[in-house]
Amino acid sequence: MSIALTQELMDEFAVATGLTGTASPRRYLWTDAFALCNYFGLYRRTKNEHYLKLARELIQQVHHILGRHRPDSPRQGWISGLRDEEGEKHPTRGGLRIGKKLNERSQHEPLDSQLEWDRDGQYFHYLTKWMHALNRAHQETGDKQYLNWAVELAVVAHKTFSYERTPGSPKRMVWKMSIDLSRPLVDSMGHHDPLDGLITSLELQAEAGLIGELSVALNQTIHDYEKMCAQGNWATEDPLGIGGLLDSAIRLMHTGVTHKPELQELLIQLLRETRFSLQSYSRSNQLDHLAENRLAFRELGLSISLRGLELLSSTETHDLNTSGLIADLLEYRPLVDRIESFWIEPLHRRASTWIDHGDINCVMLATSLAPESYYGM
Repeated sequence: MSIALTQELMDEFAVATGLTGTASPRRYLWTDAFALCNYFGLYRRTKNEHYLKLARELIQQVHHILGRHRPDSPRQGWISGLRDEEGEKHPTRGGLRIGKKLNERSQHEPLDSQLEWDRDGQYFHYLTKWMHALNRAHQETGDKQYLNWAVELAVVAHKTFSYERTPGSPKRMVWKMSIDLSRPLVDSMGHHDPLDGLITSLELQAEAGLIGELSVALNQTIHDYEKMCAQGNWATEDPLGIGGLLDSAIRLMHTGVTHKPELQELLIQLLRETRFSLQSYSRSNQLDHLAENRLAFRELGLSISLRGLELLSSTETHDLNTSGLIADLLEYRPLVDRIESFWIEPLHRRASTWIDHGDINCVMLATSLAPESYYGM
């Protein structure tokens, strides 16, 4: 059933967001990152060229919509400021917009913390998701251009989202930046943003063929993120946050860089803090609530990573300590069945909480049902 339902969900998403059919294209960076991986996965499993075409079209739309100024903005062209021809060659050099419905807050407008959730800008953790997706596109197609775009995005994100409060002080990060990356919109630091930056940069570094300025710049980003992560405390009670924590551990193991002592130490910390977080989450009654009181995409972030850990454990071997922690975490595998079976039920997908976040819910449910291409396994 999983492949049929995955196809159904991703075909519906393509029509609803203007990848196919007559609807105007509607792009949202986080959702599109998972969708891109899903389409490559469907192509791999079905050999249907239609899904490869959708994957390529999605990359094109994301870059030409979210890499350019909004239609309701007085500014036109690439948000990087590059001329049209150069922007085509480097569509990620200015970052990528979130894709929110409302334009960003103006420079002199006071912050409305509630309204800010609906305003556009750039989120660091959305950019890292797209970096990962572009890297998967490179791995699936062999097209190095996708890798270069991912690295260019990593370099500009590091340059604009990280800063020193005073010269020589430890670097911190901004949670949300303006569309043109010229000013912070929310200057508090996301809980896992330095970790996201480190893991994604390590993934990109592990790919062959990076030379010159891009390679040097990527090494510097890794160095800075390692320092920011040195005193990290990653535990969380949020299912999407727990999923992100485990996702980082899985991707760190999958890159094959944990032979380095400092990264092996980080891996053990991530696995232990994931275990602690899951212990707390499993004691809560959040999965007993009605659909109207639940957010599917947050729960599905957890089920995706637990599925990924199951995939990893069946394909790779690890040292005794790591294997023991993986075994402990796989005891929470029944949470996947509870989450997926609940949201597969059509009645629950009629709830307002599903409909209000329909695109992201559909795509992340599809990823949970078929996570192989998201993780490249």
